[in-house]
Order: sequence, then C-alpha cells, then structure tokens
Amino acid sequence: MKIAIGSDKSGYPLRCEIEKYLNEKKVEHSVYGPSNEEEAVPFYEVAPLVAKDIQNGNADLGILICGTGMGMSQVANKFKGIRAACVESTYGAKMCRVINDSNILCMGGWMIAPTLGIEMTKAFLEASFTVGVEEWRKAWLENAKKEFIKLESEL
Repeated sequence: MKIAIGSDKSGYPLRCEIEKYLNEKKVEHSVYGPSNEEEAVPFYEVAPLVAKDIQNGNADLGILICGTGMGMSQVANKFKGIRAACVESTYGAKMCRVINDSNILCMGGWMIAPTLGIEMTKAFLEASFTVGVEEWRKAWLENAKKEFIKLESEL
C-alpha cells in the first residue's frame, strides 16, 4: 500500500508525526506541502497533488491536513474518483472507509492531537469498504457507491 500525505502550514506539525508513524510501520508514502514550519504552502495547492496521485494510481490512499481539514476536503472532492472525508475521531476515520469507501482522510491540525491523529491514521489504513457490516448493508452500500459514481459522471 502506498499513501500520499500532504499538508499546508497549519497541518505541518501533525503531518510530521504521521510521517514518523508511517516510517516506523514501513508504509511507503509520498509527501506534499511545506518542508518546514515556516514555509507557507496553501491547502488548495496541496490537495490536488494528493488527489492526482490517487487518480493516477501512484497512491492507494491519501491523508490531507490543514487547520480544520475542511479546506483540504473541499478541494480534494473536486477531483473525479476522490472521496475525501474530514473526520475528527478514530471511529469516523474507520467508518469513512467501511461505509463510504473514502480514499482520503482529512484532519485538522489545529484540532487533532498527534496521538489521536496517529490512531485515526491507523484506523483509516486498516479499514476496508463494507468489511464488518451486515450482509444486507453490504449490498446497500455497494449500490450506494455505484449511484455515487453515476452522479459523479453526470457532472
């Protein structure tokens, strides 16, 4: 599994902690955004890089971090095939994959402590679409995903 991770200046400290975690777990990843705490790279420049990595098959999943996670989520979701979810809990990080097959986890660097951010990352990376849900719900969710893709193609 390869991960694309990006942040703006506000998300830089949390991104660094998550990068350490990915390195410890030997998870292959690419990094986008500032190279230090002083460099200002706007969220609207970083989110497209992670989204395009997923679109092009250069990454399986993405993680984006800005101040609140909202800006990254809004920009990433402009790209076809991207399902970015801005969440603030470990449960949300897991369920955005299980229920919505999200392929980008968005977090707020102003709101998520490093320990929680790592737990959320772990939950997101370990979860899979429809795994652990009731059989009737699997079919319903798979249909919902097809309808989502259909709506996306109409835009």
